[in-house]
Amino acid sequence: MLIRAGVPVASETEHSVPASEPTTLICFSHLRWSFVSQRPQHLMSRFARDMDVIFWEEPVDIGAKETAFLQVREAADASNVRLVVPHLPQGMPDDAREAALKRLLDAHLASIRGPLIAWYYTPMMLPFSRHVTPDLTVFDAMDELSKFKFAPAHLLTLEQELLDRSDIVFTGGSSLYEAKKDRHDNVHCFLSSVDRAHFCKARARQFDPADQEDLPKPRLGFYGVIDERFDTALLDAVAAARPSWTFVMVGPVVKISEDELPKRPNICYLGAKTYDQLPAYLSGWDVALMPFAMNESTQFISPTKTPEYLAGGKPVVSTPIKDVVRHYGELEGVKIAGTPEEFVAACEEALELSHNPESGWLAEADLMLSAASWDTTQARMAGLISDLLGTRAGNESALLVAAE
Repeated sequence: MLIRAGVPVASETEHSVPASEPTTLICFSHLRWSFVSQRPQHLMSRFARDMDVIFWEEPVDIGAKETAFLQVREAADASNVRLVVPHLPQGMPDDAREAALKRLLDAHLASIRGPLIAWYYTPMMLPFSRHVTPDLTVFDAMDELSKFKFAPAHLLTLEQELLDRSDIVFTGGSSLYEAKKDRHDNVHCFLSSVDRAHFCKARARQFDPADQEDLPKPRLGFYGVIDERFDTALLDAVAAARPSWTFVMVGPVVKISEDELPKRPNICYLGAKTYDQLPAYLSGWDVALMPFAMNESTQFISPTKTPEYLAGGKPVVSTPIKDVVRHYGELEGVKIAGTPEEFVAACEEALELSHNPESGWLAEADLMLSAASWDTTQARMAGLISDLLGTRAGNESALLVAAE
């Protein structure tokens, strides 16, 4: 007998589970579905085409005297994805929080009878879920979370436990792959991919969003989370050096104070936008920027923005992030610059390219992007998972025959 979420469940070898029962994938994510559309949303929405997907988010605090509960709703922008958000009384001790989360998880999984896949983006959700016995455990390491600001001290210990429990490990970039490949015997690198059809909309003339239409050109833009990975000093220096350029910053400010952001007449902060809105903003830019700080938090990142910007038809200027240099540094449409002076010069080169797409730089980028779709990435992941599930089922059948 398997013990799933504290409830005995007959294994497939006992022939108690109908073959028609759907597979369920529960994704434990540190990123909220409605925050910024990133790797989890792209992959889970595609896995949901063939299985039931539960997207388990971090808890939300409620009144200290209220009772813990789960908010469950369907994702408005993805079919067959169920968003689950625990609500816990504020001020609960850690052990009480974990016990409450465990009870809520058990109750939610109690009715599942088909195969179960546990997919983790964060090891911080292990304490309340380690008792669950899924048919397969996946660790998709999209970031080196231990390097982020305010990372818990015991995160690395939990990560090692998750690696030990996982049947397969995916990484979101080459640098992460190199960091994990010797810690597990089944690690696969899947670089950041792109929904080309979505971002190619930016290549056609679009109406400028209301908060961008009056901004002077040339426009150099960034979209994404503005946090400790963002080089505010670099942005300030470049904006000061070219006051006639407009710098458009799109995205939420997280983990840093807005007081830390450079304030200049030619820097415009437009706040968070939806995934569907991004092509319209991108369409109105001349150059796309990735002014990432070179620090611990960016040591292993592989920005999804690189292929998205290129799919939108915009040349890119980036600081020397290792995975960007490795995979895109040879492209004419991607300029790498480390200092403010180099960044300004690279932006000037990129501005020239933006006015000459017929020069061949865009065709070169398109050739690279042709092999970088989220559909292909998810299909390859699904193939590896299917092979593992099939191998495990075959082994269980062989054991059953031997026992008989």
